[in-house]
Amino acid sequence: MRNKYIENFEKAQVAEKNIPDFRAGDTVRLAVTIKEGDKTRIQNYEGVCIAKRGQGTGQTITVRKIGANSIGIERIFPLYSDSTSEITVIRRGRVRRAKLFYLRDLAGKAARIKELRRK
Repeated sequence: MRNKYIENFEKAQVAEKNIPDFRAGDTVRLAVTIKEGDKTRIQNYEGVCIAKRGQGTGQTITVRKIGANSIGIERIFPLYSDSTSEITVIRRGRVRRAKLFYLRDLAGKAARIKELRRK
């Protein structure tokens, strides 16, 4: 049972932010605000969403991308944080699982995800 004041605050936070509908397997681009000293800039982070977890304002996503020298890089982003300013879905993936942790063991072409074809 949750406190009604906390629930009302979370509802206001969730309604304020515009989050597109996506799930695990989709390729997403996140605009992340980075603070360096007294300056701020926006850096894009693009990769495959391998997991979504949590509820309300505590919801997070895990995004995996392949960096230099074919090294996998994973970052966990809170969806309703001030640091993530924009989320765009690049392509929809056709997967049959909610958590794609098996991608960590795959490399190269084996780690590709088929694109979801809409009718």
